[in-house]
Amino acid sequence: MLGRLKHIGKEKNLSSLMANVSVAFLGLLSFMLLTRQLNKELFGEWVLFITLATFVDLLRFGLTRTSSVRLLSGADTNKRKTILAATFKINLVLLGILTFLCWSILGIFEFNGIEVNNGYGLFLLYYPFLALSNLSWNNAMALFQSEQNFKRMMLVRLSNVGLFCLFLVLNQFWLNLGLLEIVWINILVNAISSIWCSVKYWDGLCYVGQTKKSIEKELVNFGKYSMGTLVSSSLLKSSDTFIIGMSPFLGSAGIAMYAIPLKLTDLLGIPLHSFAMTAYPRMSKKSIEGDLGGVKKIFYSYVGIITLLFFPVALVSFAFAEYMVLFLGGKEYMDSLPLLTLIFRVFTVYIMLLPIDRFTGVLLDSINRPKLNLYKVLVMTFANIVLNILAVFVFKSLVAVAIGTVLFTAVGIFLGFYYLKREIQIKSTQIVSESLSFLKNLKTHLG
Repeated sequence: MLGRLKHIGKEKNLSSLMANVSVAFLGLLSFMLLTRQLNKELFGEWVLFITLATFVDLLRFGLTRTSSVRLLSGADTNKRKTILAATFKINLVLLGILTFLCWSILGIFEFNGIEVNNGYGLFLLYYPFLALSNLSWNNAMALFQSEQNFKRMMLVRLSNVGLFCLFLVLNQFWLNLGLLEIVWINILVNAISSIWCSVKYWDGLCYVGQTKKSIEKELVNFGKYSMGTLVSSSLLKSSDTFIIGMSPFLGSAGIAMYAIPLKLTDLLGIPLHSFAMTAYPRMSKKSIEGDLGGVKKIFYSYVGIITLLFFPVALVSFAFAEYMVLFLGGKEYMDSLPLLTLIFRVFTVYIMLLPIDRFTGVLLDSINRPKLNLYKVLVMTFANIVLNILAVFVFKSLVAVAIGTVLFTAVGIFLGFYYLKREIQIKSTQIVSESLSFLKNLKTHLG
């Protein structure tokens, strides 16, 4: 029995889940500490800064992450060094371009006296420093994912999230530092993780001299689609924050309020992200081997089981939404509790749709159809932006923004299945039968 438990503990899906849960727990604690250390306006500015930073990070690493994981999954040691070197070089060039753009835009704003939300100003000024500090550890993530080394991935992520959380605890009780100091500490802890990855040769920095133009070209050719997909996927969530930040009616306080139910939703989506990280290399390998039957079987099992797991989670979240919102936001948001509870309950419907939407995209990438996945996400992004503009500037309602999230996800599911039925004859009815088969043979899957 003890041996079986140890084996289950080493199972890749559970390892990935534990890695993400550990990081998310500290991220949640950091979020809660920040809501209590900053007033609504300042917290809204922090959320806008970090949301923009996350979005642009996806743009940077989206060009190489998915394609490098795919190539690294079946590569020998020497080729791995070449691939890592190529990804580091590409990401370094992107960093230079983004630094120029950020500081140029900031200069234009200041020269012309254009006033923007301070969260945008923070991003334009400080993002290049953050981007440099997180370059190496982000580049190393592709290696860890391809190796399915989720323990190492967890340790690297904990090294920056954990240190940042520790600082916030000290800040809560003793330091009492402000927003700018918090931004600089965030940059510092990311730099510590990156230095660690460079010293251990995980990031590709020391192999830059071994890069090959052919590998760079292959990464970019695949990555231009996956980058568009990742950026568009990020816009699906972050455009809410960006557009709310532009509203004179809602502003930074609106961002702060909307961030609380959105954070809860992100936390509930952690298992999905973990399973997607393990499913992608598995389906990619089957696809490269020409085993489309195996690819579809993995897809059916993952979608069915995860949707089944999400149902009770969404139900409990709906029932206890008020308590969860209050726990996360604290007394500062007591006056907005009915509104935030309603928003989160709308998000529980979105949670139920997420597994199907996410895995149709993962499958399209796995069968080397990143262009179709990009088209799918672009349509969803366009729909979301239009719905957000209507919700913020016409209805002036945060609840309407949340409803838009449910609608664009339904559009994504429809498009995903349309493309998959056309490409590899996916049958949605088989999701149930394959899921039942997976459950019957659960002992076999676990060892």
